[in-house]
Amino acid sequence: MPNILPAVKELVCDTNQHVKAALASVIMGLSPIMGKDNTIQHLLPLFLILLKDEHSDVRLNIISNLDSVNKVIGIHQLSQSLLPAIVELAEDPKWRVRLAIIEHMPLLAEQLGVEFFDEKLNALCMSWLVDGVFAIRSAATANLKKLVSIFGLEWAQSQIITKVLLMARDTNYLHRMTTLFAINVLADVCPPEVITKFMVPVIAGLANDAVPNVRFNVAKTMAKIVAKMDSMTIQNQIKPCLTKLNDDDDMDVKYFAREALAVLLRKENNLDIKTVRNH
Repeated sequence: MPNILPAVKELVCDTNQHVKAALASVIMGLSPIMGKDNTIQHLLPLFLILLKDEHSDVRLNIISNLDSVNKVIGIHQLSQSLLPAIVELAEDPKWRVRLAIIEHMPLLAEQLGVEFFDEKLNALCMSWLVDGVFAIRSAATANLKKLVSIFGLEWAQSQIITKVLLMARDTNYLHRMTTLFAINVLADVCPPEVITKFMVPVIAGLANDAVPNVRFNVAKTMAKIVAKMDSMTIQNQIKPCLTKLNDDDDMDVKYFAREALAVLLRKENNLDIKTVRNH
C-alpha cells in the first residue's frame, strides 16, 4: 500500500483527462482493501479532488462507484462535496451525462437518506421531467418509480405524485404527456385506491386535450391501469372516456382507444368468469 498511494496521488494530478477518468473509475475500489481509517485519511482527500475535476466524465466515474466507499465509511463524509458535483452533472450540456446521473440517483437516494434527498435533490429530479430531450424525460419517469420503491408510498404522495399531476395543466403538451408517462410507471408501485382517487381524474381530463398525441396516450395509459381498477371505476370513469376517444377524429387516437377497450373487455370477461365460479 505505501507503494500504491504515491502513484495514485500523482495520477490524481495528471493533466490528461482520460487518465483521471480511468483512475476515477477504479480508485473507489481501494476502499475495501485499505479499510475505514486509511480510506478517511488517505483516499477521501483524493476523492474530493476528483469530485471537483473540471471534466464531467471524471466526476461521473467517482459518483458511479460510490457503493464501494459507502460500504467502508458511508458516503455522508462525502455528501457536501457530492451535492455540487451532482448538480453540475445534472445540468451538463451533454444529455448523455445528464442521463448517467439520473441512472445513479436511486443509489444516491438510498445512501444519502430521505431528509437529504428532499432538501437537496428532489427538485432536481422533478426538473428532469421537463428536460428538452425525450430520453431524459423518459429516464426521469423511471427514476420516480425507483424512488417510490426506496422511500415508500406516503413519501410519494407528499413529495412526488401531486407535483407530477400538476404538470397535466402545463401549457407545453410534451409536459402534459410526461404526466401520463409518469402515471404509467407510478401505477406499478401505487395501490388501486391512490390511482382511482388521484390519477384517474387527471387522465380523464387529458382525454379532452387539443393535441392528438396527448389523447392517444390517455388511451394507452388507461389500458395500462385498467388491471388495477374495480368495476365501478371502469364503468363510471374509464369506459365512458375510452368510448368517447373511440369516436375521435384522429385515426391514431381511435386506434389506441380500440386497443384499450379490448383490454377493458378482457378484464370484464375475467370478472364475469370469476363471478360465475364463485357462485
